[in-house]
Amino acid sequence: MERSEPRYRRVLLKISGELLGGSGGEALSEGNLKFIIDEISEVVELLGLKVGLVVGAGNIVRGGSLHGKLGIDRPTADYMGMIGTIINSLALQSAFEKRGLKATVMSPLEIRGVVEAYTIRGALDRLSKGEIVIFAGGTGSPYFTTDTAAALRAVETGCDVLLKGTKVDGVFDRDPEVYPDAQKIDKISFDDVIRRELRVMDITAFTLCRENSLPIIVFNLTERGNLKKAVLGEKVGTFVWSKKEA
Repeated sequence: MERSEPRYRRVLLKISGELLGGSGGEALSEGNLKFIIDEISEVVELLGLKVGLVVGAGNIVRGGSLHGKLGIDRPTADYMGMIGTIINSLALQSAFEKRGLKATVMSPLEIRGVVEAYTIRGALDRLSKGEIVIFAGGTGSPYFTTDTAAALRAVETGCDVLLKGTKVDGVFDRDPEVYPDAQKIDKISFDDVIRRELRVMDITAFTLCRENSLPIIVFNLTERGNLKKAVLGEKVGTFVWSKKEA
């Protein structure tokens, strides 16, 4: 029998900006945006989940590339990337509102009249009211990735799990694009991730989750229904756990 009660009640979903982009190189794809909105809306409307969302900006600009290829100083490049996440977040907010769901964009980078200033209390209040909170602008400081921003916001707002939506089915024992015989890992502890030197998230984000016993699920968000399966506790992607979840 299909499980109808969610395993997690409050989640932080991290998605890459590339998932919003189109195959033709456009920054925002109507079809991809609608697909993601449909997937998130389903778990909000049917399961009553409290959802926080962090989106990257790879479809618009990558701070690391600006720094490495163009020689733009690292802080400036990172701020450009943070502004890109605000652009994506506003697109998501508009799409949610068209769907009839209340969504708020909060950012440590203040743009008056456009986004709300991020505070923990403000985010918790919005989540408690059932609003989708989109955390934009990264951490507000350079040198930190959106993975780290996602882990930080998940811990600050008391989320039950950090969901990392990607284009792949989970974490593999080695790069599946290089090694066709790479094996997907269904479940692994934080300690084993470190021991085996697997790349789940950047080290700062991973350490935040590990130290706060916040489980991570890495899964393929582009496959319809996978987000719902993840929050219901069904087998999907790779589950990274601490001893408290053993």
